[in-house]
Amino acid sequence: MPVVVEKSTRIEGVVLVHFQKFGDSRGYFYESYRRSWIPGVRDMVQGNTSFSQAGVLRGMHYHHKQVDFWSVPAGRVRAALYDFRPSSPTSGESLVVEMGRESPVGIYIPVGVAHGFCAIEDSFMTYLVDEYYDGSDELGIRWNDPALGIDWGLSSPPTLSDRDAKNPPLAEIAPAQRPR
Repeated sequence: MPVVVEKSTRIEGVVLVHFQKFGDSRGYFYESYRRSWIPGVRDMVQGNTSFSQAGVLRGMHYHHKQVDFWSVPAGRVRAALYDFRPSSPTSGESLVVEMGRESPVGIYIPVGVAHGFCAIEDSFMTYLVDEYYDGSDELGIRWNDPALGIDWGLSSPPTLSDRDAKNPPLAEIAPAQRPR
């Protein structure tokens, strides 16, 4: 099956890339990014990798300046997105996507779309961004705020960073901190 690039029908501007995976008894390979898959976007300028133990939840984060492109080459995560952009035709919509070894998919996440993931098993995530790291552009929403409409499918409480545990609910985010 060749790479399939699919625009999300739930959240405007989100793109899902279903990778073409090649494997044998030694392991597997897939091409994880091509600029041509998502035409008209800025160049990715920084690549990052995170490792999360099973049960770790990271998010929900959003940015004013930066887009992300996620891939999970090892492990399994449940990624969640929420359209926090007030002018988007899909504002207020959420989307959950399984990612990992058995679901080789990449997700392009536009500016203003909140994003997070929970590691279902020990997992590596790689993500490309179109802006260099800027701590002032790291914003968040409480991961379990019912206003997000996200079913994480968790049977026990996740492990959170101090920062993520302190993220405010949607209703408490000041207008100046919301996407423009």
